[in-house]
Amino acid sequence: MDYDLLIIGGGINGTAIARDAAGRGLSVLLCERDDLAGHTSSASTKLIHGGLRYLEYYEFNLVRHALKEREVMLRAAPHIIWPMRFVLPYDKGLRPAWMLRTGLFLYDHIGGREMLPGSKSLKLDVAPHLGVLESRFKTGFEYSDCWVEDARLVVLYALDAANRGADIRTRCEVLCLETVEDGYQAQIKQNGTKETVTAKGVVNAAGPWVDAVLGKIKTTDAEQSLRLVTGSHIITKKLFEGDHAYLFQNADNRVIFAIPYERNFTLIGTTDKPYNLSDGPVKISAEEITYLCEAASEYFENDISPDDVVWDYAGVRPLYDDKAEDASAVTRDYVLNIEEFSKGAPFLSVYGGKITTSRKLGEKAMNELEKYFDYKTGHWTESALLPGGDLYDADFERFFTDMHKRYRAMNTELLRRLCHAYGTRITLLLGDGTKQPELGQHFGAGLYELEANFLITHEWATSADDILWRRSKLGLHMSEGERAAFTEWFDGRNS
Repeated sequence: MDYDLLIIGGGINGTAIARDAAGRGLSVLLCERDDLAGHTSSASTKLIHGGLRYLEYYEFNLVRHALKEREVMLRAAPHIIWPMRFVLPYDKGLRPAWMLRTGLFLYDHIGGREMLPGSKSLKLDVAPHLGVLESRFKTGFEYSDCWVEDARLVVLYALDAANRGADIRTRCEVLCLETVEDGYQAQIKQNGTKETVTAKGVVNAAGPWVDAVLGKIKTTDAEQSLRLVTGSHIITKKLFEGDHAYLFQNADNRVIFAIPYERNFTLIGTTDKPYNLSDGPVKISAEEITYLCEAASEYFENDISPDDVVWDYAGVRPLYDDKAEDASAVTRDYVLNIEEFSKGAPFLSVYGGKITTSRKLGEKAMNELEKYFDYKTGHWTESALLPGGDLYDADFERFFTDMHKRYRAMNTELLRRLCHAYGTRITLLLGDGTKQPELGQHFGAGLYELEANFLITHEWATSADDILWRRSKLGLHMSEGERAAFTEWFDGRNS
């Protein structure tokens, strides 16, 4: 089958480009070897943020663009993205107060902030911080950023792309690539079936494997352009009350976040550790767990240890190698590189990038490819809503109140989770509210058969883990026995 664009990689970058391209009228095939957001894109700190600490590395353009994107993204998907206040304690032994104030002033003003409140000074020896932080912290600062359900954002990009005509295929591997007249030919394999497709152009958005994909088509050795860095996180039982998060400075000049997570937990991260693909599957090390526990314990009144960790995750950031010595200082900006292995046919490789600027990356990629294709429209994603995001005035609480009136008999906590997960698409799952929805078998933690079948049918879920750890984080709330029972049901359903 012939396509305008073959996109390799179903992470945040690949799906963002697929969405933009399909909206411009191109025929698109996206191939993801595993699950959507199966690797890096579901292992982030889950923030839509400017990156306050990047100001120290003079990444002013990156921060400015990211700050502008916060509110674009917030308007596009207010069900999975919402504002969060971050508390930065002042530690006399680390960055001086004037530096923090200057950084926050820039953070407030260089990005054209409209919806989010600005920064302010804060007393920490009063509630809700009193007794949570060590008593030596008397003052600090508070500023705004946003939280995002990262894996669901990837799914929404893919859904929007599919709604606009893109062919999204998961568990679909690109076995080989070769040039043909006016484009490229690829052999792909999905569910054991091989197929040959052609495309006028290729987007290589394979994340940590971008150089490996490039090697399928490029016959000459090229300088490695990737700097792979592991970012690891730990999850503990809830360490503090409130909807705010903390940003802690460390003596090694790094920072970590402590963020409310999944109602009953606290997320702490991240680390920056060099990684090689030859190291095998990425996972958090005992050293990283200890580092995060000790760093957090420098601030929390009650110390935490590795014994307090109930879950962890790690991902590999495929950063563009700018030759910085310190992994923490490597640029988080993206680089788009176009080559023509077939005359007049683009092969675009994506290096780096952030979840926050993923929409902008998709737009920039399409700008770079414009000379090769006949677009039916120009820029369109900046004002477009993502599936389920058409909430009145981007007001989630108003939307939830309306849904609570519609589905009165439903458990409030369950309904709130479903409203966050699906936004206005909740009616596709639960019906129009004229009758009580049949939820079916309950697997635990509010996961019912109705939702599981919906995710299989409408959101490319092909394994139990796709549902438990990416389409939702319900696996964290379930017992080992409940997870095993759900996996058995899933495998039986799909055998």
